[in-house]
Amino acid sequence: MAVLVNASGQDRKRARDYGIRIGVLQPGAHNAITDVAGLRVGHTTIVQGNNIRTGVTAILPHDGNLFQNKVPAAVYVGNGFGKLAGSTQVQELGNLESPITLTNTLGVGTAMNAVVGYTLQQSGNEAVQSVNALVGETNDGYLNDIRGRHVKEEHVLQAIRQAAGGPVAEGNVGAGTGTVCFGYKGGIGTASRKLPASLGGYTVGVLVQSNFGGVLQIDGVPVGEELGKFSYSKQVLESADGSCMIVVATDAPVDARNLERIAKRAMLGLAKTGGIASNGSGDYVIAFSTNEGLRIPYSSEEKTQTFTLLRNDEMSPLFMATVEATEEAIINSLFRAETMKGHNNNTVEALPIEPVIKLFKKHNGIKR
Repeated sequence: MAVLVNASGQDRKRARDYGIRIGVLQPGAHNAITDVAGLRVGHTTIVQGNNIRTGVTAILPHDGNLFQNKVPAAVYVGNGFGKLAGSTQVQELGNLESPITLTNTLGVGTAMNAVVGYTLQQSGNEAVQSVNALVGETNDGYLNDIRGRHVKEEHVLQAIRQAAGGPVAEGNVGAGTGTVCFGYKGGIGTASRKLPASLGGYTVGVLVQSNFGGVLQIDGVPVGEELGKFSYSKQVLESADGSCMIVVATDAPVDARNLERIAKRAMLGLAKTGGIASNGSGDYVIAFSTNEGLRIPYSSEEKTQTFTLLRNDEMSPLFMATVEATEEAIINSLFRAETMKGHNNNTVEALPIEPVIKLFKKHNGIKR
């Protein structure tokens, strides 16, 4: 049974609900990637029997025909032990022409087929003969029967077609259903930052699929070390490998070159949580701009195109927003995830909230 999980009905709260304030910039209305206007997110969560714990998450930059009206985009590879299908064309041409889909490692091919079919069937694409589907993954094989390849094309299409704005479900949903992060249950997490008018008033939103290891820190508090999951401990050595997919969206008028610079800063946010980009971790960042003035038409009689872009000197606030939102998105993925039992009776415990809050009080980390 494939279950579409909505944002409501989850018992565990987000980091800010416990008084944890990461960074200095303010979040958007939903503190989610969907605070970037027009952007939509959808999940399909697949939980069957005792062994299937997987799913799909889709991110749609705008509600139009994305192939006909592409958006500027960039990809940055923090560590390349992974499969980000379609990345080379994004890097080469500097644009995105399909929904971004995230799933498990062995579901990438299925997701590509689904996205290609979805694109070909859209009105206006009747003559299209090439589609660059951008599909990322992490390996959920500890909790999920990954060899069974239970993600089907209809699951991908469900996530795309039911994508919506507003609050975004987090934790054990979509592509984060079976993931593990810092030895605890990982999942989907999201956050945003809204720059003040004096810095342009732009929004940066981040969504992560967390499935990696290291030594957990939350807003500088050494949680992993204090709770006994520290560097070179047995738990960390066994759970350091994995992956993290990071999607960064903004409405700022920035092109592919500066989007790549933004994407690089997302890795700083990952590092602030204690992630180490281990040898076996696929850490990828996809960044794009939804700014309507930067849309790239599939075909045009004009031989040139003129854009209004932010100057390099105006990029630093966006860099800071990206670092903060990435860090908080990862932490939210942990706070919202619930303990899960799955494949081979493997169980991954959720981050223990009460001990974490006590640590924050000990370190004066709770901000009121």
